[in-house]
Amino acid sequence: MIPKRYQKMHEDHPELMQAYESFGKAAKDAGPLSDREVALVKLAISLGAGLEGAAHSHCRKALEAGCSADDLRHVALLSAPTIGFPTMMRGKSWVEDVIDKQNA
Repeated sequence: MIPKRYQKMHEDHPELMQAYESFGKAAKDAGPLSDREVALVKLAISLGAGLEGAAHSHCRKALEAGCSADDLRHVALLSAPTIGFPTMMRGKSWVEDVIDKQNA
């Protein structure tokens, strides 16, 4: 599900959004990582940066790329030594938000 605000940006600024999405595709295509690996890395970055919306988005994309709910949970758990336990718990709750919604 694409967020309404993101869709609105496409409506209001199509050239900007085309450039933004092209930039993301070029970054993805610049290396050897699989779609699955890219999805997990982007989730980890989102959790580490404390970006809830991005974390939700990258959880959905990771599931679409073939990752399991346990894969997503593992990424959250792996963040604890780097970002701290309370911050990991916050990120893990974002992962669970998406998993719960998928299972509903």
